[in-house]
Amino acid sequence: MAYQERSGGGRKQSQRNVLGGELQPCSFEPVTGFFRDGCCNTSPEDAGSHTVCVVMTAEFLAFSKSRGNDLSTPMPQFGFPGLKPGDRWCLCAPRWQEAFLAGTAPKVALLATQEGALEYAELADLKKFAIDLN
Repeated sequence: MAYQERSGGGRKQSQRNVLGGELQPCSFEPVTGFFRDGCCNTSPEDAGSHTVCVVMTAEFLAFSKSRGNDLSTPMPQFGFPGLKPGDRWCLCAPRWQEAFLAGTAPKVALLATQEGALEYAELADLKKFAIDLN
């Protein structure tokens, strides 16, 4: 099932993944996405471009924390459970690119990565970390 974003006038518009197909869910446990709908949908309000569906690693979580974005500590006041290695999450595309350049990029689910991620990262680089290519 493809997840959708509402566009002007309430009409729904399908979002595409980086391979050009329908965007697939990233995670419902924990629930992820800018809209907390389990999918890496995006919109103009998503200034961070939460478009890359990744599988968390201890190395990446430490890297992100060192850059001022602690993703491992629960923040119940915001409904955030804290992430652990193995969790899937819609990561900000600029953070994935930063981690890639630093050699700590997490694996990527391409079918669940929204095409907007390509504004920050090259498809060839994302494919190197893909968990869902044959």
